[in-house]
Amino acid sequence: MRQHHRDEWGTIWKQAEDGHFLFVDGPFFGIKKLTAADLDRTNCVLPSDIQPLDPASKLAGRVFTMEGHLEPGLDGHETLLRWTKFLAAAPSDSIVICQPNDSTIAHMGELSAETLQFHGVRGYIVDGGCRDTEFILKMSFPVFCRYLTPRDVVGVWVPDRFNEAIEIGGVVIRGGDYAFADRDGVVIIPADLAEKTVAQVEEMMQTENLVRKAILDGMDPKQAYLKFGKF
Repeated sequence: MRQHHRDEWGTIWKQAEDGHFLFVDGPFFGIKKLTAADLDRTNCVLPSDIQPLDPASKLAGRVFTMEGHLEPGLDGHETLLRWTKFLAAAPSDSIVICQPNDSTIAHMGELSAETLQFHGVRGYIVDGGCRDTEFILKMSFPVFCRYLTPRDVVGVWVPDRFNEAIEIGGVVIRGGDYAFADRDGVVIIPADLAEKTVAQVEEMMQTENLVRKAILDGMDPKQAYLKFGKF
């Protein structure tokens, strides 16, 4: 190997003498191509309606979970005390994933996004809503959500559990798991499968690059598939 290239994910590509990239060294690149069966999971992909505010957004990192609930009639001061407790608890370098158990209000806004970004949080994924979209887009803080609305949390919604197991679309997510997200969707990798997943990604990318090289050298795609068993 003579050259290394680090892509926007921080993944290191190792380049062979003939110039082709044969495999990668990094836990996230290529994870979207792994099937649920490869990961020994019945489901590892979040619902497809959870989409980035900015289609160019990319996220990869360890997860900090949050769950909350609607409680109309709460004192506005109390809801904001609990919300700011969450903002203080979210660890630097984490990806926050929220199960709000609600489909009516926004569970992220500009001041909260700016606070999380200032504290080094990588991004925010919510099975719910977001507001202040234009401001958040200007900040380049990655937010993935299901819908947009101007309605906020004050007096109606509170977070109540942090870094415990949550469920979104049948996918169980635990604090310390890994998330990989871009415009194609969100994939969750359980922490106890991370090392195995890295090995699978490296093997898969190595084989796929051999398939790619064979096709670009003139091999029939069907024959390339039959030879390498991957496409």
